[in-house]
Amino acid sequence: MKLVLIIPSFGRKEILHRLLMHLEGQRRPPDEVIVTAPDASHVPCYQPETYRLTHVYGARGLCAQRNRALALVEGRFDVITFFDDDFIPADDYILEAVRAFEAQPDYAVLMGNVLHDGARDAGLTFDQGCAILRRAERGPPLDHPPVEHPGAYGCNMSIRAALIGPRRFDERLVLYGWQEDIDFTSQLRGHGRIMRLAHLVGVHLGFKSGRVSGVRFGYSQIVNPIYLARKGTMPVRFASGLIARNVLSNLIRSIRPEPHVDRRGRLRGNLLGATHLLIGRIEPEYILKL
Repeated sequence: MKLVLIIPSFGRKEILHRLLMHLEGQRRPPDEVIVTAPDASHVPCYQPETYRLTHVYGARGLCAQRNRALALVEGRFDVITFFDDDFIPADDYILEAVRAFEAQPDYAVLMGNVLHDGARDAGLTFDQGCAILRRAERGPPLDHPPVEHPGAYGCNMSIRAALIGPRRFDERLVLYGWQEDIDFTSQLRGHGRIMRLAHLVGVHLGFKSGRVSGVRFGYSQIVNPIYLARKGTMPVRFASGLIARNVLSNLIRSIRPEPHVDRRGRLRGNLLGATHLLIGRIEPEYILKL
């Protein structure tokens, strides 16, 4: 099977450079790596030895950047893998992903076992992420049964390319594109299973540069789940639970916010999003005006 790795990136040239170097250690290199960015100022000057590297440039926004790469690879690969530019895979990640698709024809989408998710805390440096992977390699094998999910986590997800067809990421989910991964992969549930594999290992650094503002993100926390529930790609119960958890967390933690999270900005965005819902205004792209 031929596998292409797509890495959207914005404003993270140094960490992207480290990731591209790290990928040289893959036991089974990707057949091609495509970095999709707004322009050349966002990417490092790097020439890999073990895989082909391609750059594609255009409009800013995670969904738009993913879609540009999809247009470029259509019909050329069997597996399309997406990594965030701050996701560090174990050296056997791509090998194991390809093996899983070859062994299980009913697998539509795969995501890995994120040993540490820095998006949930202050984040990690690249060296700290690599140290976590090394400790895991020295430990006992991760051999838990596969777990089926309603949708994949976009920091690391692999998709059987033949199932994508004309589907594209929803570009109304602008900028950070929050929940765009669930929206896209949940559409493939009727064509196969969406699985998390314990032995498909990596670390998500949760690098904080290049993120949207707290107000914008808080607005998306309210409006995006409702938009996707109405669209039919996110279960209503899942959307309502997601909104409730985020609002409650922002409300409680805004009293003594973490230094790495703009909780009060998020809470203002939550309130604005709720106000718009009350008047029937469900526009994920409104964050461009904030």
